[in-house]
Amino acid sequence: MKTNLHTALRAAIDGGIEIMKVYATDFDVEIKGDNSPLTVADKNANEVINNYLVETGIPIISEENKQLSFEERKDWTQCWIVDPLDGTKEFVKRNGEFTVNIALVENGSPILGVIYVPVEQMLYFSFEGSARKVHIEDPSEAIDTIIDASEVLAPAQSMDPPVKVVGSRSHLNDDTRSFIEKIEENKSVEIVSRGSSLKFCLVAEGNAHIYPRYAPTMEWDTAAGQAICEAAGVKVLQEATGEPVRYNKENLLNPYFLVTI
Repeated sequence: MKTNLHTALRAAIDGGIEIMKVYATDFDVEIKGDNSPLTVADKNANEVINNYLVETGIPIISEENKQLSFEERKDWTQCWIVDPLDGTKEFVKRNGEFTVNIALVENGSPILGVIYVPVEQMLYFSFEGSARKVHIEDPSEAIDTIIDASEVLAPAQSMDPPVKVVGSRSHLNDDTRSFIEKIEENKSVEIVSRGSSLKFCLVAEGNAHIYPRYAPTMEWDTAAGQAICEAAGVKVLQEATGEPVRYNKENLLNPYFLVTI
């Protein structure tokens, strides 16, 4: 596990370096078949990350790779799940709220997660049963040095008001609005918001209590965040069943879910 963590951390950091090279230029934006944006930064980061992860011998599911059929994937006991640039819309807006997401999944459960924020050079990861974060002064530092400098994340211990809900007042769908209104029957609510997988980090580090996601996401959007949250003691549960969100499913689309202390 330690070797895989080192590989994932280096892949995320070096993927972030490639992203920042493009961020500093006047880049072009393509529109994919699902109307989501794609830039050369997505492609370059994906290539760097894949080059690291392929050396582990563990198969890879990445947003920017050709997707294999479930028939080819169904017997995998482990796989990497990667979003080389989560929050491409944020990248295009140049607001800094985009991430590199890398997770290792075993038998459907994320057991290792790395989220890197290239603009802030902030790294979140799960390690030895804890969730951690560290600000990286020098991306070329040894991984052991980076891990040693990290601090353990501490989520909120209770839903003391105001209940901090991850969302956006201006973009709430009906299901999310109803969820918030139920909380407001008993407690005051404060809406907090960040882009990409940083929403998971808000809960894991105690800056939010709950994140209802009643809108479509894919496995690569959430696997790393779920691994980090679970290592911090935060639950990531399917809205319909109350069971943890699962991975390497036949359909890589996630169900609605709730991230909660």
